[in-house]
Amino acid sequence: MQKSLNQILEPAEIECPACYKNLQITGLAFDSRAVNQGFLFFALPGVHTNGNRFIESALKNGAKAVIYQDELPENLEKGADGVAFLHVKDSRFVMAAVADAFYDFPSKKLVIFGVTGTEGKSSTVSFIWQLLRKAGKKCGFISTVEYSLGGEAMPNPEHQTTPEAPVICEKLYAMIQNGCTHAVVESSSHGLSVRTNRLGSVLFDEAAFMNVTHEHLEFHGTHEQYKYDKANLFRALDKHDHRKLLCGNKEPELINPVGAVNLDDKAAGYFAEATAKKVVGFSIEENPNVPASINDYFVAKEIKETAAGVTCVIKRMHKDGANAAMLYEQQAELSVYGTFNVYNALAATILISASCGIDERKIIEWWNTLKPVTGRMTVIDEGQPFEVLIDYAHTPSSFETIFKPLSERIHGRGSRIIALFGSAGERDTKKRPEQGRIASKYADIIILTDEDPRKEDAVSILKEIAAGCVNKTEGKDLLLINNRPEAIRKAFSLAKKGDLVLLLGKGHENSIIYNETATPYNEIAEAKAALEDIL
Repeated sequence: MQKSLNQILEPAEIECPACYKNLQITGLAFDSRAVNQGFLFFALPGVHTNGNRFIESALKNGAKAVIYQDELPENLEKGADGVAFLHVKDSRFVMAAVADAFYDFPSKKLVIFGVTGTEGKSSTVSFIWQLLRKAGKKCGFISTVEYSLGGEAMPNPEHQTTPEAPVICEKLYAMIQNGCTHAVVESSSHGLSVRTNRLGSVLFDEAAFMNVTHEHLEFHGTHEQYKYDKANLFRALDKHDHRKLLCGNKEPELINPVGAVNLDDKAAGYFAEATAKKVVGFSIEENPNVPASINDYFVAKEIKETAAGVTCVIKRMHKDGANAAMLYEQQAELSVYGTFNVYNALAATILISASCGIDERKIIEWWNTLKPVTGRMTVIDEGQPFEVLIDYAHTPSSFETIFKPLSERIHGRGSRIIALFGSAGERDTKKRPEQGRIASKYADIIILTDEDPRKEDAVSILKEIAAGCVNKTEGKDLLLINNRPEAIRKAFSLAKKGDLVLLLGKGHENSIIYNETATPYNEIAEAKAALEDIL
């Protein structure tokens, strides 16, 4: 596709020099290596370098327009023949509006679901996508682990939760070309921040808040700013009229916007109050703390982990003032492991019911068709006499969420939990002993191993985690084996019939980072290979 430069700059309120207004732009790029003939290149500021350094490379590859901030390199101060140089205050910020215009404002033509939270985003996105398809909707999604442009899910090779704005817009545009009417976007705090503005031009219709814990402060600075940036998803619900011209429609369709919030998170009220639209709550607590602004909510009770997944009873509640009444209750069967997945399924149910007008009870009946995301409570069964589960959990809160129900099930039958995990280098160090403390509370044997050491000393990281394992003895029920494949084989060698080996922290990822080098690594493949060695 191609558009005149003026067409794509006008919505971003960037003045286009008269001589370049009809210049035809054939594509967008923010990496000079991806530039082709006729492209517009965004020179972005970076942590370690400035995109202005790569303008000359972009021109050699065929760029016909450049959006930049700060100062041009000396050799380009007078510009280049036939190239439009457009100076802006913040090149990354304007990139969203320019990309939106280039790709024909795709979110005006799709019902857009957004999911934010420290944990649970990828699974909730997948559940929404699966249940929308079950409801007969043609839809796509963008997520950390996988994505779909309207067909089956495909692995995401980049593993970036929320890509840059041109990538988001290009994928949404492709979904429309493939006949989609609905799209689900995993919305990270980085993507929702005005500093990156990756989602600044996306017109969200439905929003889910899963949780907010101590994470990503290296980017946001404070917990309050982290929370504020996440809540931009709910603020976005108030920024448009929710009339969408969906594929096949001659007239715009009015979408019913709703927010869904996890009542068991202390920030539930904060997110509910970030929008004027209706917000519905969900909980698995006995007596959830329901903010005054929420009148309708769901409570999951009698939750039990089984060999096939999770069973529970769903209660639909309505609050009138201080009084709450149950409207109905329903038995539910979830075909994925992990009590926390009840949260994810409830959030998906609330949003789909609102946007599609489907009775919640019908959607809950579909829970037994859901499939887990790769690397999220993934079962590895090669015929071994013990259980093996792989999950991406790497924060203290996710540890608490995962370990407790598994402990009840495994210890309830007299078996043991062998937990294997590490902690990322050059990231939050305060969580390391807390990881060890929580794991040692539930696991019988802990094996500490590499996650992504980066430039930190790998053994030192493990010792920081070990400091929290107060009821474990190193060399006995606490082992430090920084080589991950070796550690996995040790865990399997210790496992007895009926035990559970829990491999945490890598999940879907396809590498381990040492220094600045990403070494290819696949946890699922490694686990299967290790099992083959002992069977």
